[in-house]
Amino acid sequence: MRRRSAIVAAVVLVVAGPLSWPVAADDARAWEALASGGHALLLRHAATGPGVGDPPGFRHGDCATQRNLSAEGREQARRLGERLASRGVAIGPVLSSRWCRCLDTARLAFGRVEAWTPLDSFFGDRDDEPRRTAEVVDRATRWRGPGTLVLVTHQVNIVAATGVAPAMGEGVVVGRDGHVVGRVAAGP
Repeated sequence: MRRRSAIVAAVVLVVAGPLSWPVAADDARAWEALASGGHALLLRHAATGPGVGDPPGFRHGDCATQRNLSAEGREQARRLGERLASRGVAIGPVLSSRWCRCLDTARLAFGRVEAWTPLDSFFGDRDDEPRRTAEVVDRATRWRGPGTLVLVTHQVNIVAATGVAPAMGEGVVVGRDGHVVGRVAAGP
């Protein structure tokens, strides 16, 4: 019963979350922190086609079986990378969930990516969520630079790590003390 309740809560949060949060939050403090380096950016993948989660039977290595970036999402990812560069944000390691929409977001925004399984979505299976969330938070708070550590993942993962439900293509900046500094978006 507890697992079912957690799944229902996650579905409600993912479906209702974006309706209750600003679609494109953008915070001056977050941009300042990114420009100073030594912070982590937990980035939700860019915009996808309609839907929630992935079709039954999806496979990590086969993008045709997953929900992928839309044309708008591909442009959104490129725009975010350009915006970070134009603001002088040095990018350190870029780690991503193995889902194609996350890997593609990272490649389009930063030109490089390394898959890291703790960032994989646990939307459909919360059994391993506490351990993976702890790994993500530990990596984010231990980062000191140079540059910004980028972690491209899913809304449910970012909510578990920070309590913030970002829109697609929006990032949450985490300070060295583990607190949320602010949020950034791809912009207009």
